[in-house]
Amino acid sequence: MTSAQRLTQYAHGGGCACKIPPGELEAVVSGLVGGDLPRGPGELLVGLDDGDDAAVVRIAGGQAIVATADFFTPVVDDAYDWGRIAAANALSDVYAMGGTPVVAVNLLCWPRDLLPMELAAEVLRGGLDIAREADCYVAGGHSVDDPEPKYGMAVTGIADPDLLMRNDAGVPGVPLTLTKPLGVGVLNSRHKATGEVFPQAVTAMTTLNREAAEAARRNNITCATDITGFGLLGHLHKLARASNVTARIDSRAVPYLEGARQALADGFVSGGTRRNLDWVRPHLKSGLPEEELLLLADAQTSGGLLLAGEIPGFPVIGELVPSTGKTVECY
Repeated sequence: MTSAQRLTQYAHGGGCACKIPPGELEAVVSGLVGGDLPRGPGELLVGLDDGDDAAVVRIAGGQAIVATADFFTPVVDDAYDWGRIAAANALSDVYAMGGTPVVAVNLLCWPRDLLPMELAAEVLRGGLDIAREADCYVAGGHSVDDPEPKYGMAVTGIADPDLLMRNDAGVPGVPLTLTKPLGVGVLNSRHKATGEVFPQAVTAMTTLNREAAEAARRNNITCATDITGFGLLGHLHKLARASNVTARIDSRAVPYLEGARQALADGFVSGGTRRNLDWVRPHLKSGLPEEELLLLADAQTSGGLLLAGEIPGFPVIGELVPSTGKTVECY
């Protein structure tokens, strides 16, 4: 269903490009790390310390709970597709930790005086269809009247605590694999500005990371993250910093969606992408032109997994090496 209203025009930005800049966010949450832990029924295995994709708590019975939440403003004008994209993006955090989604609840902000509730129903229908594809229950949620539409999910999953994938487990000598092409950020920016529709971007954003995560577990990969609003460079920086290594990238091996380079050349670069590059630049060694670095920093929505390891069928884009004093090197 295509909306007569252009949903992207009701938002100041789009998708994960609307994230609070990573440097500002880290300053805000820095005071929340450490201190006395509550004496609850479980053991916190992954929390705020390294900015991982989800929280993980070990519970009785040799199992772990994986918990996450993700929501954002419209990234496309089609309400149903936006719901599918937002749900796939939220579920991805569980896959990136090596978990399996079990149940999700909707998070919906809606300008009820500006947009018909029938469109909100289409958003929720899209989210439900993707959750069903993931064999994940959707059981209620929460909604608020908001001047700007936003949608996403809080997702709870399960994982084997001994087989987690986390961003601080990288070691030198391991290849880096990327499971989806980059470029949805510049294509979404073009879509918002012009109304042009890019089916290749929608397909990428609505593709679950389930198969890639399952392949990673079969190959005993223990270090991973997903590529979302901080771009490939931002998430590489966080992974390498947490693992005390350097991520060395061959830019020629990085795949891009059709039309991404043209969108960049035509100037459709989000503010979030520029902030990503500014944040990583002090920690980056590269002789690449600015345009190439902007593509590598492109703010992704529902992007692929970045795996410290190799799985069949996906490109290797670089490797982890001993720390050189920079967290990321690009050539």
